[in-house]
Parts: sequence; C-alpha cells; structure tokens
Amino acid sequence: MSAVALVPWHEEDRPLLDAANTPEMTRYLAGPETEEQLDTRHARYLRLSRAGLAGMFRIEVAGESVGSIGWWHTDWQNQEVCETGWFIVPSAQGRGYASRAVDLIVEEARAHSGRALLLAFPSVENAASNALCSRKGFRFRGEEKFPFRGAVLTVNAWSLSLDAVTGERG
Repeated sequence: MSAVALVPWHEEDRPLLDAANTPEMTRYLAGPETEEQLDTRHARYLRLSRAGLAGMFRIEVAGESVGSIGWWHTDWQNQEVCETGWFIVPSAQGRGYASRAVDLIVEEARAHSGRALLLAFPSVENAASNALCSRKGFRFRGEEKFPFRGAVLTVNAWSLSLDAVTGERG
C-alpha cells in the first residue's frame, strides 16, 4: 500500500468537501450540505486548526487527496474530550487508507489535543466505520441520539484513551 499522509487543512482544500458532498457519501449524515454550509464548515476547519482547538487534515496518498480526517475539542458526558471523524472518497475506498489515517489521527490527537479521550460517533448503520473503530481498539460505549445538521442521528459512541503512558483503552 502507498504511504498515507495527513496534510494540514488549507484554504485550497475546499474542493475536497465538494467531492464528499454526494448522496452516497452523506447517507449516514443527514444528506448533502448546501454550498453555504460547506463554506462555513471549511472556514471552521481553518479557524479551529489555527486556534489549536482542532487538527483538521486531508488524507493524501501518492500526492492525491483521498479524504479528510480530524480531531476537535468537544464535551461528552460532562468530560472534556476530543472527537474524530473521517471520510474517504469512493474511488479510494477499500484500500486501507481510512485505517492508516485513524492511526495517524490518534497520534496527532495524543500529541496536540490536550485531552485524555478520543471519541467517534458513526451512524449505527455505517458498518464500515463501526468496524474500523472496533479494529482500532476503540471501546464501544453504547448507542446515542446525536443532533447533527438539523437532524437527530442514531450513532454508536466509541472511545479510545489518549493516555500515551498506559495505552489503556477508552
């Protein structure tokens, strides 16, 4: 497999959001976003990364952008944690790129988030993302209702400890 790299999100990465804004890619996320929503999300990625409140990246393989992944600060069950989310464009799926990107984002969050726990919230229907969380050592914490883009999604909550000393599972 070609080397997977995380490249910090830049102004020119906005087209990657367009590539992922299809009914197929957003079927677990309340559907496609408007151009205005994509512009707002892109600006948020840039702003939060600059402020150190997130680490947003494009996933690159052999110089080609194949997806995006990031971590950001959030609160969950009265704890300050960070959350992660990702996507791989359809033409690059099934090649292990998301798996390697998750490894890299765990390292990034561990080094830069200042939080002890990393959470992921894939839809209960997203078998691929749930399987990835399980394979990567995230601990299943149960099913939750999750407000997202004006809808309420049913998601699985997964956690992973970012404690580099013990490496305990979240």
